[in-house]
Amino acid sequence: MDGGWTPTEGRHHFIGNRWIAAQSGQSIDVVDPSFGAPFAKIARGNAADIDAAVRAARNAFGEFGNGDWGRFTATERGRLLLRLSARVTAQAEELARLESRTTGKPLKQGRADAGALARYFEYYGGAADKLHGETMPYSTGMTVLTIREPHGVTGHIIPWNYPMQIFGRSVGAALAAGNACVVKPAEDACLSLLRVAELAAEVGFPDGALNIVTGYGNEAGAALAAHGGIDHISFTGSPVTGTAVAQAAAKHHCPVTLELGGKSPQIVFADANLDEVVPVVVNAIVQNAGQTCSAGSRLLAERANYEELVARVGDVMSRLKVGPALADLDVGPLIRRSQLQRVWDYLSQAQVDRIPVAAQGHVVEDAPQTGFFQAPTLLRDVPPTHKLAQEEIFGPVLAAMPFDSEDDALRIANGTLYGLVAGVWTRDGARALRVARKVRSGQVFINNYGAGGGIELPFGGVKSSGYGREKGFEALLGFTTLKTIAIRHG
Repeated sequence: MDGGWTPTEGRHHFIGNRWIAAQSGQSIDVVDPSFGAPFAKIARGNAADIDAAVRAARNAFGEFGNGDWGRFTATERGRLLLRLSARVTAQAEELARLESRTTGKPLKQGRADAGALARYFEYYGGAADKLHGETMPYSTGMTVLTIREPHGVTGHIIPWNYPMQIFGRSVGAALAAGNACVVKPAEDACLSLLRVAELAAEVGFPDGALNIVTGYGNEAGAALAAHGGIDHISFTGSPVTGTAVAQAAAKHHCPVTLELGGKSPQIVFADANLDEVVPVVVNAIVQNAGQTCSAGSRLLAERANYEELVARVGDVMSRLKVGPALADLDVGPLIRRSQLQRVWDYLSQAQVDRIPVAAQGHVVEDAPQTGFFQAPTLLRDVPPTHKLAQEEIFGPVLAAMPFDSEDDALRIANGTLYGLVAGVWTRDGARALRVARKVRSGQVFINNYGAGGGIELPFGGVKSSGYGREKGFEALLGFTTLKTIAIRHG
């Protein structure tokens, strides 16, 4: 089947390096969003399956880090991750097709995600033996040192929009730090991650080091967040679900890293080079059909160049083609029908409130009628307080609005509940740094926009965009706990 690898019998978890049937015996259909029809099945996990995975992970780690996985040195863990990186590279096309078929993203984006996954494993493989503690002066006759130790067993709740990338940035770092992992991927898009777990076993990860339980969030995901055998949780998703995860974990004092989305602004001053701005602004909202936490979904333009910028962005957007994932056009479908309806509801509200549509792309004529396709849409003159400028739509909808001064731009940029990523476009170096310092955001890009940007760059938000950091070396610190040892020696 083209892009159709499925786990053994199509209804199994991956626990302890083995395919394990769901204890309920139930399964969930995996739907191809390009056609709106199921093409595979996954196991419908529950609390019992999560418990089995946690027990496998705890056995692998060991009571005192002396299990089959816990005994691996940092150098050995790094070498395994490098081997996995090479194996992912070798299987990149297979993984890309799985990712594209289940998420709906164009094949070129699936290939980029497979490449990023390999790079995450390569980065954390190289960093594993460079996670050092410190010594510090304290008093005469004493030596004090700190060491970084793995939490033990970490839980990872992975969303459907970038399964491979988010798996790489969280699970890769957790394994490098020495943790055993239990992963609950989104039920919509998990086939690529099941395949990666199989590859990890093939390159030598011991039983229980990496376990995947599939299922619904309110069943398997909730059980993972509440499980007393989990020592740290990484969650990427909505603020509502993130709050529930944090509350469940708090009952057993489990630390949590939360990445909860954004309403990221692109702040374009009148002196910006629009030839550079326009393609980046468009890509930052249509990549993965706008289903990106760090999507640049608000376009703030200084009034002097507002009309020109809107016209030029609109011209590019009007030429974008939307179609099936494996057709590899500019934009693929949204993940599911309910997400498509969500975008329609926002666009209907724009029509009711007489917010002008400046431009739209188009769905190709031969796109399946049953697919979840939405044309990229540019809305202009959106009031900064309107829900279209405040709420995360998670679709290819860009809200443009003018500003009159630097302070006005900052007021609008900071005027949402979110604070994940921001872009600042200006040739004035002093202004670029002023705005970057004053905008409330976990990442700021000046004269570029990375939409989450780079394997090496710490990533995370402020306010309702969450807390904690993934990516880069900072993620390794988050997947460890710091221990202080004070030695009296006279």
